[in-house]
Amino acid sequence: MATLVGLLAIASGTAVARGWQSAQGSQSQPPAQQGDKPKTPDVTPLTLDAPAPVNAEEDAAYKAFQGVIPNDAAKKIELGEAFLLKYPESRYKSPVYGALTYAYLQAGNTQKMQEYGEKEITLSPNDVSTLALLGQTLPRTLHGSVSDPAAVQLLAKAEQYSKQAIEITPTLPKPENLTDEAFASAKNQTLAMAHSGLGLVFVRRGKNAEAIPELEQSVKIDPNPDPVNYYLLGMANKSTSHFDDAVAAFNKCAAMTGPLQGTCKTQAEDAKKLGTTQLSAPK
Repeated sequence: MATLVGLLAIASGTAVARGWQSAQGSQSQPPAQQGDKPKTPDVTPLTLDAPAPVNAEEDAAYKAFQGVIPNDAAKKIELGEAFLLKYPESRYKSPVYGALTYAYLQAGNTQKMQEYGEKEITLSPNDVSTLALLGQTLPRTLHGSVSDPAAVQLLAKAEQYSKQAIEITPTLPKPENLTDEAFASAKNQTLAMAHSGLGLVFVRRGKNAEAIPELEQSVKIDPNPDPVNYYLLGMANKSTSHFDDAVAAFNKCAAMTGPLQGTCKTQAEDAKKLGTTQLSAPK
């Protein structure tokens, strides 16, 4: 799959992940402060985990950060970085980390995306939107040999993040501000990204038979399937001599407008020819 690096555009996952991030908004907010503050103890506890005090200026800065329109990544990054510089121990640190993860992905800076994404899941291990986004994106950014130590580590991380998202997402309680339909859609979008990431990890490792069910699940549950996943599913089926399934996947990819359209059309024709000259493997 020599052309894979050039073909794997990562923009398709961003809107999906942001949708789940907004769904989690009420959960990521710090708890409301009580009107009556507890009495200050005579001796201040020696702890690094004491909650940050209420700060009207900090609250205003966070609201300004929240108010940036979703597709203005540059502004989101500018305000987010400034916020963390001024309030490094803010009670809003987790949602800022999460939002910067998506903003840097939009800006095409996957190194900073990974940096903030990993800060976020260290702080909030159940942030399935960030877990799924990292799981899907990291293997798409891989260059060079998969046997390189850095590549081995990156794929291991992507596998871990994807599996965590798949495990945690079904257990999350529904936020009060979401309808059942919206909550189910958000979960499916997150799971689709996680299964996509896990499938690509298997493809990268040459384990195409293991990749197929993950990629099939991704396109099945995603309300707006990513053509990249149909392409990967087609390649995995083609590599395992499931030519009819490969043709079907490539045709679905070719029906979607985008940079993969021509490639998928060519691959569909090639898989169809192979199906007439080679034996197809049993399912």
